[in-house]
Amino acid sequence: MRRDSSFNRHHDVILITFLLLLTSQTVFSWKKEEFRNCDQTPFCQRARSRPPGTCNLIASDVIISESGELTAKLLPKHQNQTDTETEIKPLVLSLSVYQDGIVRFKIDEIESKVKKQRFRVPDVIVSQFENTKLWLQSVETKTIDGDVGVSSIVYLSDDYEAVLRHDPFELYVREKKSGDRNRLIAINSHGLFDFEQLREKNDGEEFQERFRSHTDTRPYGPQSISFDVSFYGADFVYGIPEHATSLALKRTKGPNVETSEPYRLFNLDVFEYLHDSPFGLYGSIPFMIGHGKNGRSSGFFWLNAAEMQVDVLGDGWNAESGIELPTKVNRVDTFWMSEAGIVDAFFFVGPGPKDVVRQYTSVTGKPAMPQLFATAYHQCRWNYRDEEDVAQVDSKFDEHDIPYDVLWLDIEHTDGKRYLTWDKVLFPNPEEMQRKLAAKGRHMVTIVDPHIKRDNSYWVHKEASEKGYYVKDANKNDFDGWCWPGSSSYLDMVNPEIREWWAEKLSYENYVGSTPSLYIWNDMNEPSVFNGPEVTMPRDALHHGGIEHRELHNAYGYYFHIGTSNGLLQRENGNDRPFVLSRAFFAGSQRFGAIWTGDNTADWDHLRVSVPMILTLGITGITFSGADVGGFFGNPEPELLVRWYQLGAFYPFFRGHAHQDTKRREPWLFGEKNTERIRNAIRVRYMYLPYFYTLFRESNVTGLPVARPLWMEFPSEEATFNNDEAFLVGSSILVQGVYTKDAKHASVYLPGKESWYDLRTGKAYKGGITHKLEVSEESIPAFQRAGSIIPRKDRFRRSTSQMVNDPYTLVIALNSSKEAEGELFADDGKSYAFTQGSYIHRRFVFSDGKLTSQNLAPASNGKSKFSSDCIVERIILLGYNSGSKSALIEPDSRNAEVELGPLQAHGGHGAAFVTIRKPGVRIADDWTIKIF
Repeated sequence: MRRDSSFNRHHDVILITFLLLLTSQTVFSWKKEEFRNCDQTPFCQRARSRPPGTCNLIASDVIISESGELTAKLLPKHQNQTDTETEIKPLVLSLSVYQDGIVRFKIDEIESKVKKQRFRVPDVIVSQFENTKLWLQSVETKTIDGDVGVSSIVYLSDDYEAVLRHDPFELYVREKKSGDRNRLIAINSHGLFDFEQLREKNDGEEFQERFRSHTDTRPYGPQSISFDVSFYGADFVYGIPEHATSLALKRTKGPNVETSEPYRLFNLDVFEYLHDSPFGLYGSIPFMIGHGKNGRSSGFFWLNAAEMQVDVLGDGWNAESGIELPTKVNRVDTFWMSEAGIVDAFFFVGPGPKDVVRQYTSVTGKPAMPQLFATAYHQCRWNYRDEEDVAQVDSKFDEHDIPYDVLWLDIEHTDGKRYLTWDKVLFPNPEEMQRKLAAKGRHMVTIVDPHIKRDNSYWVHKEASEKGYYVKDANKNDFDGWCWPGSSSYLDMVNPEIREWWAEKLSYENYVGSTPSLYIWNDMNEPSVFNGPEVTMPRDALHHGGIEHRELHNAYGYYFHIGTSNGLLQRENGNDRPFVLSRAFFAGSQRFGAIWTGDNTADWDHLRVSVPMILTLGITGITFSGADVGGFFGNPEPELLVRWYQLGAFYPFFRGHAHQDTKRREPWLFGEKNTERIRNAIRVRYMYLPYFYTLFRESNVTGLPVARPLWMEFPSEEATFNNDEAFLVGSSILVQGVYTKDAKHASVYLPGKESWYDLRTGKAYKGGITHKLEVSEESIPAFQRAGSIIPRKDRFRRSTSQMVNDPYTLVIALNSSKEAEGELFADDGKSYAFTQGSYIHRRFVFSDGKLTSQNLAPASNGKSKFSSDCIVERIILLGYNSGSKSALIEPDSRNAEVELGPLQAHGGHGAAFVTIRKPGVRIADDWTIKIF
């Protein structure tokens, strides 16, 4: 129906007024009353009120099924046979075993009392994992020492077995070795398991829930699930992002616990979030790692996309329960609560932290291999005004000799917040604008959000509406909510058909003005709904197949991320690696692009908390992540901005970004001295890009994070367990941020028994102790680990594309045995040819005064072989005290000069070090260099 002009004017006034009110809120801090806490969340309140031991389920009918799984029924031990209305129907448990010591178990209703199936989250578990299933052949049933009843035991691996205790119901993994057969991880050890079954409403019963002005119809009533999970041998637990809090999760319930709010997992658009809070932010990954003083780790993952609340229980939380567990080892108990879904959960046995992460990413997928340009520096602002502004910013980077690779455009570049369009006045020639950047090897990213403006003249809306591709409200009409464009609807991306349709919209034919150097940014995809409950979509909104939004909320942004990534993949016929940054995320998001930590603030606390946030993302699979350098909200003082660049240069994802209401803060706007400091910080990132790119390939293969907690590399050092001010880049660089104004000193704990070499000066520091170091505004403390070899590229260029043929420098940091090793990965930096073996992968080993380059790449045919003429121009040895003057290079039988030289090619600091000059060996070849 056509709207008359008076209606349109009235509509515009309402929209402008609403957005002004919304924008004005961003001046102030996060408004706590806008969001629910546990006491305002009925399922959380009910679950938390249950005392230990209330579960009366027992396991019966335990068998090995034809599909090679252990199955059992979970029945109430005592039930009122005359009360049919509250009768609890049996639940079905199935347990599967997979290679590498992974247990998967599911618990669901056998038959629901209503015509609805509980939601099972699709498209998260990778198909390769399903192929690793082990067919169980038999089950052993016996009474385990200390138990009254029997248990069923199945094989897990040579070292572990899974145990299902029948009465009371409990499931755990234990060691098989003789002796105590220590438990590793368990569910329902404390009898807190509860499963609210779907049912019809009784006469006079009220299913509805209300929060502020919003009503949730809850047509299927309470359907929450809760249970306890215990990590045996653990002293700390980590994971379950996203929260702006410490890396080691704090206790949330029990004696002497100051606050009593669980960690919330519920994707929300939260501006200026608090820096030390269990409140849930933009993404959710229900995966937790337990780690202990014995160096052992275990993991738990619950594949469930509904809202969750997780308690980390303090010592003595169950002192009055009377439950005694058959072990004396340390233990961390946790309590998991979800509003809906099923139990589809995994135990990971480790034994080390790297093993747990590898096992988890074997289930949800390894991180995507990014293009080389994406690992460099990105410049963003809401908003660069027009094409002239873009050109000026680009030229200023060159004028000030500051490298960058990507320039970003926020929502104002569009035609009236209609995504996949351009403002014809401000950006009349988008293709030419992109080509000018591409001529310098640079790229552009534009924002594409999931809310679609309800405007019949807008081709995306018109087509989506006609096809019925929008999420529906509780009355089965297209859901209409408010976001940046005003009245908006949201694509139902859980439907693969709609994801495919959306992918087609990113073609050059549909996204007019896009070019091969343009990539995408998915923001607001929690989803953000300005007038919705808690600034998001109502829980009773309906998706494909009758799924309620409450059941898949935390995965909505994930599905939008998939559709966008697939669109860029199809755009280039599968030959170009997509780059898509997403704010919302879920388990498996690592397969589709990068994540950032959202709308942070320009203050020192947010600089500090960025480290544990990024580390937590890394250990839960999201290895390509970063925080907005400088803080999104507010105006950073120059010292804070400099410190943020110095730290951000070591983030896996490195981007400067700012709100439209902030002062411009490009690197050259804070005086010559600060410009120099920021330039140097960005140059550090470009210098170490060969090392970063090698780490991204390691992550792509193993799942290990690029930015790592210290305890991941030093799992037995207690001093590392709750250290989240410092972090490791790979295994070989340690970075310590400076988080206070006017700091003159920094305390740095350097783990391990070997030395660490200052990244700038080469000075050696002893490992295993805390050092109080002087700091200046020129840099933050960063160190190279003794025993490592790190590749660098030392020539300063405008962008990564201009570095492709530059020579390498190898920095060899010798350990106490005068040995070291490292790796280098190189390929074309953009395509998928590396999956066919088209890459260079070298291992460098230094021992007995000789450096050897070994090939780690598989043999490949001529068609897929990657070649490079890049050479090594310098080899620097730290900790090598030799008067040698020459080195012999084999197999060429030629000599190279050995002399003393600086650690840094430009602006070197500190002492001179033994340097092999111009060895001229190719990175693609086998060779040895012997110093004599």
